[in-house]
Amino acid sequence: MNTTLDRPSTKSPVALARAALTVAAETLPAYSSKFSRKDFTQHQLFAMLAVRKFLKLDYRGLEVLLREWAELREVLGLRKVPDHSTIQKAARRLMASRAPVLSWFGPHGSPRRVA
Repeated sequence: MNTTLDRPSTKSPVALARAALTVAAETLPAYSSKFSRKDFTQHQLFAMLAVRKFLKLDYRGLEVLLREWAELREVLGLRKVPDHSTIQKAARRLMASRAPVLSWFGPHGSPRRVA
């Protein structure tokens, strides 16, 4: 029995974004601070980072992708596209907090297969 295939995998960045939003909503608070500008939730930022790793993009590449891909923006619930520096700062903040949801990713940034 092959237990590495118990978790369904996807080749769709849109499906990954949906799954990442769900995981983040279960694990992270919506905002990192009560003083947050509330332009983007941590759930949205986490899902963007998941898509970035999945597609092996840099932060500027993710910004361009989000500007050009309306369906992905819709799934993420984005009213506007964050600047690449916003995404980069969110990555630093989420990694520094050692949020449990980050263990969802393997050592190379790809989703882990859990037995």
